[in-house]
Amino acid sequence: MVLAMCMAAPAALADPTPYQVVDGNKVDARTMSGWRTWRALACERCHGAQQEGAVGPALTASMKTLSKQDFKNTVLQGRIDKGMPNFDGSQQVVDNIDNLYAYLKGRSDGAIAPGKLQEAGKVQEAGK
Repeated sequence: MVLAMCMAAPAALADPTPYQVVDGNKVDARTMSGWRTWRALACERCHGAQQEGAVGPALTASMKTLSKQDFKNTVLQGRIDKGMPNFDGSQQVVDNIDNLYAYLKGRSDGAIAPGKLQEAGKVQEAGK
């Protein structure tokens, strides 16, 4: 009985899903902010348009094992020896680090489709 409780504890302590998504491309406002941060900083230049990797690693793979804290440390402090710049001087990144994590975690989990997103619950104008 004690063993079963110990084994169940990690699942109970796991972070809740940091994103909400419907139909693969309609996301909550925070995740949308993370996607906008990704786009504004042109992260695809190194990590690929679909986070599949290029000069930098495939985030769809690395986000499966990277903790949220390790993600924050990597983005904010960089990995200069591997070519990853630090973004702690970018107010947009600092303000949206949790949102960026949510977006990339959703991509890694396969819940968020690659490409353009829209905010769930917002009516999109025709042609946009």
